[in-house]
Amino acid sequence: MADLTLNKITKVFQDGDDEIVAVDDLDLDIEDGEFVVLVGPSGCGKSTTLRMVAGLETPTDGEISIGGDPIQDKRPQERDIAMVFQSYALYPHMTVRENMSFGLEESTEMSGDEIGETVEKAAGTLDITQLLDRKPSALSGGQQQRVALGRAIVRSPAVFLMDEPLSNLDAKLRAEMRTELQQLQEDLDVTTIYVTHDQTEAMTMGDRIAILDGGELQQLGTPMECYHEPANVFVAGFLGEPSMNFFQLERDGETLTSEAFDYRLSPEAATAVDGHAEITLGVRPESVEIADEYDETDADLVPATVDVVEPHGDENAVHLRLGDADTRLTVMVDGMRYLASGQEVGVHFPEEAIHLFDSATGDALHNRQLTNVEQVEDIGTAQSA
Repeated sequence: MADLTLNKITKVFQDGDDEIVAVDDLDLDIEDGEFVVLVGPSGCGKSTTLRMVAGLETPTDGEISIGGDPIQDKRPQERDIAMVFQSYALYPHMTVRENMSFGLEESTEMSGDEIGETVEKAAGTLDITQLLDRKPSALSGGQQQRVALGRAIVRSPAVFLMDEPLSNLDAKLRAEMRTELQQLQEDLDVTTIYVTHDQTEAMTMGDRIAILDGGELQQLGTPMECYHEPANVFVAGFLGEPSMNFFQLERDGETLTSEAFDYRLSPEAATAVDGHAEITLGVRPESVEIADEYDETDADLVPATVDVVEPHGDENAVHLRLGDADTRLTVMVDGMRYLASGQEVGVHFPEEAIHLFDSATGDALHNRQLTNVEQVEDIGTAQSA
């Protein structure tokens, strides 16, 4: 086991006379035994980063080291890394046992008995002992994924690399495998980089998540930090389903104004946006308060009309139009709460739940405080005890 460091890693591809910067000056420190998820939209550079760590791509610039030892000039087989691919990449003519043994036979001096014991132990860990004599064509997708994981585990590497390993599974099995992968990584305590475009996987699996866009690192932090204290508009909009609501407003003293509504800031929030004339206000759908009727005497309420209600079971996604403006808003409410299409309601954005960004740069100026979120969770835990 070892820590993994990426120091100012850059990767540039040539497309004729054009240069395409896939990864731009990326710094990333991953602690020994840590599970870090690289997440972002297609083309953000996450898989290219993983391939550079694996030795399948060569960095244009920068240094990669494991346990303080630079590896960017080493061949893949010399890096003490095991990689799990999206496609499983199993040898179809070999049994599960043979697939899991092959890498050890080719790259180690272990005896046949030692290899057999290692494979049996890994198979037991993954609950696939009964599959060892089958070939991949006789396995389900989930079973093939376990075999691919087993082939990596038997190597006892310093670092695991996983490139969207669950994307070929159906939704139910993917959720089950997420839990199994987390438990497996905790048991093995191996430094792991996991690549995905699925924000749910990122939020539920990673000790920390690294959010990439356009080859650049946007934010690195715990899932809670990135969700509640996003560094910029991109991170705020990327994490969360449904996505955060955004409104463009202009500052007039302590008031933010738009065609749809005005928003009065507290002195503290107003100080946070000093020097910024155009502000993007963000609020997550679950943080919006909604009244069944609009009361024009309540200055905190904004008039809205229900357009569409999407039942999600325990929750309903309510899509609204604010006032007379063509401004849209999504709110999550309890699944047992009934709101009808065309109903006139009032909405409120609690200041403790809003996020304020500079409209020109997208940088966060004021975020919902994670300490407040933790206090709410503590109260909920105490009440349920």
